Formats: sequence, structure tokens, C-alpha cells
Amino acid sequence: MRTQRELYSEKKIVYESEWDECTQCGQPLTSVYTSGWKTVQTMSEVITIAQRPKCCMNAECLGRNKLLRSVRWQQVAPIWCTYGYDVIAQIGWQRQIQRQTFSETHLDLQGRVRLSETQVRALYNYRYLPLLACHERQQMERLKTIAVQGGLWLSLDGLAPEGGEAQLWLVRELQSEVTLRCGWMSQQDQSAFANFLQPIAELGLPVTVVMSDKQRGLVPAVAEVFSGAKHSFCQTHYLGNAAEPISEADEAMKIELRQGVRQEVGTLIRQEKIEKQGVLTVTGGIPSSVTHPEASRDPVVQEQDAILQDLSRRIRYLLTLKGRPPFCLAGIEMFERLSEVKDCLERLMAHHTHPQLVQLQQGLCAALQLVQTNYMLLRQAADWLEQIADLLDPAGKSVRSAAQVRKSLFAFLKKIKTISNQQPGLQPFAQTIQKTTLSYAPGLFHCYDIPGLPRTNNARESDFRDLNRRLLRTTGQKGLLRRIIQRSGAWELLHRPASLQDTILAFNRVAPQDFHEERQRLRQHRDRFRLHTRSAKQSHLQLAKLEQRWANLAPI
Repeated sequence: MRTQRELYSEKKIVYESEWDECTQCGQPLTSVYTSGWKTVQTMSEVITIAQRPKCCMNAECLGRNKLLRSVRWQQVAPIWCTYGYDVIAQIGWQRQIQRQTFSETHLDLQGRVRLSETQVRALYNYRYLPLLACHERQQMERLKTIAVQGGLWLSLDGLAPEGGEAQLWLVRELQSEVTLRCGWMSQQDQSAFANFLQPIAELGLPVTVVMSDKQRGLVPAVAEVFSGAKHSFCQTHYLGNAAEPISEADEAMKIELRQGVRQEVGTLIRQEKIEKQGVLTVTGGIPSSVTHPEASRDPVVQEQDAILQDLSRRIRYLLTLKGRPPFCLAGIEMFERLSEVKDCLERLMAHHTHPQLVQLQQGLCAALQLVQTNYMLLRQAADWLEQIADLLDPAGKSVRSAAQVRKSLFAFLKKIKTISNQQPGLQPFAQTIQKTTLSYAPGLFHCYDIPGLPRTNNARESDFRDLNRRLLRTTGQKGLLRRIIQRSGAWELLHRPASLQDTILAFNRVAPQDFHEERQRLRQHRDRFRLHTRSAKQSHLQLAKLEQRWANLAPI
């Protein structure tokens, strides 16, 4: 639907520049002209506005001919835009907080503002997001105060790239949650990270600590750019890396155990009481029939069948478990839960035996016996990880210094080494834990000496997860979600003001020049994707335009 542009306002307002005297020479300012009229739609009314800027007429003044526009005129709507800041903020609020699609936002605003769905999309992408970035830059004075009080705490993390595209990286100050840098990196080596972080160092603000994962190129880059800062490593990533061989062995054991169970009792546990072969529960216009107890059958036999069916379903479910290292290991969990079922079967058989119970119990025993040795080794290694995690966790313990925690951890590693020397099967796990700990040790303990510093970088990963969930809700397509992250993810990650009213106030304080530059920055980035289309017609037109531009070039 095309936006109707003819609007009739009920009132006209001319805003005079609020400046009376020149800031350079102190002479009275003179109104120079009345600007053209502009009709603006706000959430409550349609108004027509103009302004009378002033300038200094003193021939000797350094500020001569510098136009001083009306502040109130600039606070109604952005320059060259006929929608008020409140409309722009409302669209962003409904998109980001209420997680509406552009269609839903358009329908919601239709009765109050005259605009099309395409215009809603454009106002969000090219007005709201740049204004959000300009608002973030207004927090620099707050950062300076924090820096003076104790230095900045920086948190860095990157979102895994899709299909070879550039990687999105985020740098936030932990105490204020101000986003210092958010953008894409085409490389992840030392020089690239140094270039990414250098503008922060050029602010001249002291940086006390940097929190990140232990990326290979990032560690030397942080040491180069922030030479006086401590580099703290995420303890979650440390435990995840230490658990890699354990999780790999656990996955292999899970597969072996699952195959063993299916081989021994697969036919038995797949049996279901069904209406017809291959069909279970069906609904719709022609549903499956509802089963009722058969009056002709012995109630005891029916109860036995129901119990056996439940046991089979439990075993089938356990074969589908998936792990989440470092602590949720599916192979270990599958072994322990199947062992519980086996023990239950033995207790049932002691009370009243049944051929199917015997088959299930013997089959599970045989399958579990196949991986018994591997389970014992993995259980021991997993216990090590849980004890290390508990040792690092300050909850429920007296306050400890970094040196004390370090001493306790390395004492435990010594104990692990002694145990693994007695059991060769544990040595690969112990060696990886030892090697990973030594690698992470320089940055693993700073959080105990700096009160309030988090032990993990999970907050940054949560930012990326929240962004993915929000975009998936507002687009409904995973493929479109990835494209939006590549085109405008850095702006989408910026923090919003706490309320809609705060957002409007923040936006109407943005300097026009800053807003203009931010829009150019956004457009220049989105231009990188101009030829990213699967439409044959659009692709043909784009290539034809490129050919025409090339043909217009003068021969060299």
C-alpha cells in the first residue's frame, strides 16, 4: 500500500532560535530567514513547523555566518523526516520490546499515524537504529566517571559466523553496560583484534581488566593495546575446553551403549499396542479409536502389559538423550538411568517373574556390561570436572584471594595426576585438564581479587542468544535471521533506554550531524549486501547496471 502524503495540520508553529548572544563575541544574534514549512506526524497530532535560525553579523567574529538552529524545532523530528521522534521510538519499542513483526506494527499504528508497512520498515532500519547508536555515544561522560573511580572493565565476545561471512564482535563496559564497540571483523588474528580495540585505548581512559574467552589472536592483542590491564578468562570456556576429550569419549560410549541395547532388546522395546500396523495415535476428521479396558481380558494381565509397555517406553526415551558438556554428559546419564531400569526389573522379577521382564533385564545387563569399564573411567573424569567447578565457585565459601584459589586448584591437579598414574585409562583426561589449566591460569583468578568482576563471559553470549530469539520471533525464518544479523546486527545489539518516554527524550537530544553520519555508516555497511539476492529478475537488473556503469568509464 502506498503512503498517502497529503496531510492537513490543524496548527502551524514557527520556532525561534533560543540563542540570543554569540558564544564567540557576545554580540546579539540576528534572525536570518524563516525555513520552509514541514508537516510532521506525531503519535497525537499532525503539525506544520518552521524555524528561524540566527547568526552573528559581527564581521570580526570567528563565529560569523554560523547558523544556530532552534533546539525545539530539532526535537520534534529529525531533519528531512516527516515523522516525529515519538513515532520512530514507538516503532522501535514495538519491534524490540513487544517483538512485533513489521506487519503487526503497521496494523497497530494505522489508526493513529498515516504510513505504509514499507515506511515502518524504513523508519526502523534507517532512523531508529542509527538514533540508538547516537544515544549510546551520549554515555561517554558516564564512562569517564567510572574510569576515574576505578578503571573500565571490558567484556568481549564474538558471534560465530555463518558460511564464511564476517564475525560479529561486541565490546561492553561491565559496570555501566555501555557498548563501546560492536561490529564485524573479517579476520580474527592479532593485528585485526588490535585494530578493533585500538580506538578504545585512544580514548585515554584507564582499563583495569578485560574479560573474554582465550582466543588465540585476542590474547596478544589485549596485551598490546591494554598493556596495563589484567586479562581475565571465562571459567565456563575453561571447563568446556578441559572437558573436550571427556565429552568425545562420552559420546562414543553413548553410541556403543545405544547400539548394544537395540541389538539386545530392540525388537522388544519397539512393540506398541496399535490400531493398525505402523499407525499410532491419529486425530482430525477421521481419528484413531480410543482404547478402553477389555472386559473379556484378565485385569491382572492387562496391568502387567501396561507396566511392561511403560518400561519399554522409558528405555526407548533414554536412548534419545543428548549431552551438553561440560557437565551434562549423555553417555554417563544414559548408563546410570538404564542401570536404574535394570535394578527396577530385578526387583519386579523378585516379586513376580515374567518372560518379558527376564528378556529386558538380561538384555540391559549385556548392553551395560559392554561399556562398564569406559563408564567407570568417564565417571571419575566427570567427577574431577565437577570438583574443579565447585572449587572455583565462591558460593557458600569464605572470601578467598586469587592466590588461595590458585593454590587449591593446583593442589587438586596434583591429586588428579597421582590417581591417573595408577589408572592409565584416565591419563588422557588428566593430561588435558592439566594442560588447559596451565594455559588458562594467567587469567583464571583475577575475579577473586576484583570484587564484582564476573567469573564468566556468559552475559555476552546471552546478548547474542537474546538477539537470535528476538529476530526469530519477528521474522519467523532462520535464514532471514542470519541475513539481518549480517546487515544490521551491530545496531540491533545496542542497549535501549529503560522506557518508551526515555527513548523519545534520548532521541530528540541527538545532534543532527551525528545522526546524519550514523545513517551514512549504516547505509555503507548495508551496501555490501546490495547484490545478495536470489531473484533472477533483480540479479539481471543489478548486473545490467554494473555493465552500464563500466561502459560509461573512459578508456584508460
